[in-house]
Amino acid sequence: MGQKINPLGFRLGTTQSHHSLWFAQPKNYSEGLQEDKKIRKCIKNYVQKNMKNFSGVEGIARIEIQKRIDVIQVIIWMGFPKFLIEGKPKKLEELQGNIQKELNCVNQKINIDIPRIGNPYRHPNILAEFIAEQLKNRVSFRKAMKKAIELTEETDPRGIQIKIRGRLGGKDMARVEWIREGRVPLQTIRAKIDYCSYTVRTIHGVLGIKIWIFVDEE
Repeated sequence: MGQKINPLGFRLGTTQSHHSLWFAQPKNYSEGLQEDKKIRKCIKNYVQKNMKNFSGVEGIARIEIQKRIDVIQVIIWMGFPKFLIEGKPKKLEELQGNIQKELNCVNQKINIDIPRIGNPYRHPNILAEFIAEQLKNRVSFRKAMKKAIELTEETDPRGIQIKIRGRLGGKDMARVEWIREGRVPLQTIRAKIDYCSYTVRTIHGVLGIKIWIFVDEE
């Protein structure tokens, strides 16, 4: 079961919490879900277009959305928020305007908060972006995975597992390669596991990256 279910959904209510907090009537639920999808897509497109740092990593760990009657609170947890914060008033206003235009909302105000996370490479989304950038630059997938584990070990997690699937190294047949360091107990519900699934397009085709990080056990 630990290999066939999303580790985050498997642990909701125990060691994981929802990234979207709002309530809606059953008939309006799909509209709220589409709104969340548009907000996340708009933020990622804006950051990808304007704020890439020197390593090519966007640095978005997660996006939390909290909806009230007249306010939509968006919290963007970033590992490298320097480029977004330097021109903070202007850039935040532009981002808020893009979101309001995308949602076509007149009666709701958009509030954006950008807290900085302490150890960026302890978050699987940022780590997956780093590996994806290495693969785009034609770095060996084994070297990219080992370098990612070295970056993660600096933050002292209890375990990490990385899996890459696709035409690795430009081979004709797709295959799966994985590497693990430490313990990653996927079937233990009290174990706090951070997980992400990431897709990267390379000259040889589409590769899939999955990362599990065992943070702690409650």
